[in-house]
Amino acid sequence: MHSWTFDDMPDLSGTTAVVTGANSGIGAVTALVLARSGARTILACRDPERGARALQAVRRAAPGSDTRLVGLDLADLSSVAEAAGHIAKETDGSLDLLVNNAGVMALPLLRTADGFEMQFGTNHLGHFALTHHLLPLLGTGGMSRVVTVSSLAHRIGRIDFGNLDAARGYDKWRAYAQSKLANLLFTAELQRRADEAGRPVLALAAHPGLSATELGQAGPRLAGRTWAAKLERATRVYTQPASAGALPTLYAATLPTALGGSYYGPRLLGGTRGDPGPARMSARAQDMDTARTLWDESARLTGTPADAI
Repeated sequence: MHSWTFDDMPDLSGTTAVVTGANSGIGAVTALVLARSGARTILACRDPERGARALQAVRRAAPGSDTRLVGLDLADLSSVAEAAGHIAKETDGSLDLLVNNAGVMALPLLRTADGFEMQFGTNHLGHFALTHHLLPLLGTGGMSRVVTVSSLAHRIGRIDFGNLDAARGYDKWRAYAQSKLANLLFTAELQRRADEAGRPVLALAAHPGLSATELGQAGPRLAGRTWAAKLERATRVYTQPASAGALPTLYAATLPTALGGSYYGPRLLGGTRGDPGPARMSARAQDMDTARTLWDESARLTGTPADAI
């Protein structure tokens, strides 16, 4: 089988893409490759200074590209709505690709601006709300794609509808796994609804395997464990670089034969590294009853219409 690389990226001239969390790691690589391939690329970043540096880095590496920066804090629904408004102005009313990439992992118990448990609120609810706000832009110029980044950790995840807000106990890894399972259930239900409505939207998911990014350092730093953050950096010798971790996302974003609801990741060593291909989903990630219930509950929590698509 042919190994898919950045050289297989198609010409994306005339398309518009949004990448959340584009200031570092997999998101930064994804944004750069999209810009190099000709897409008008909008970097949606929480930190203004880091976002500005990332924007300049993309412009240096992809001279002549049309790149823009929009502020986005997925842990604040008012910021999500405001960012969607700015994106609408930058896209001229049409969006071809939304990459829901940003995320947090294994944090101590924290709350979003709206009171949600931080990992579920950022990784799932923030992207759920952003996608809803951007639905009017998707599919207006032909087939659009929504690619949401999940994780191998989804395989141990369970959706605990009785404790989504962590009021009855909290475990940072269970919460992370739940949020990544939610990403896959969201993808499945978005595709089901798009198909039912006849909307030209492909909902897909990807995971990076084990990749060296800053994701694993935020939790130890917030918990005051600098030694744990240093240990996490040391373990990067066993992981693949962020550039390799971005391949499944870009594969899902551009593969001509991709089917809605598909999930992609590295193909080697149990999905931890290697070139991209179809990835294995847990049985819970394919439970459409749970997907429907999660959609309705997410719409209620975020104040978005459940029947938006």
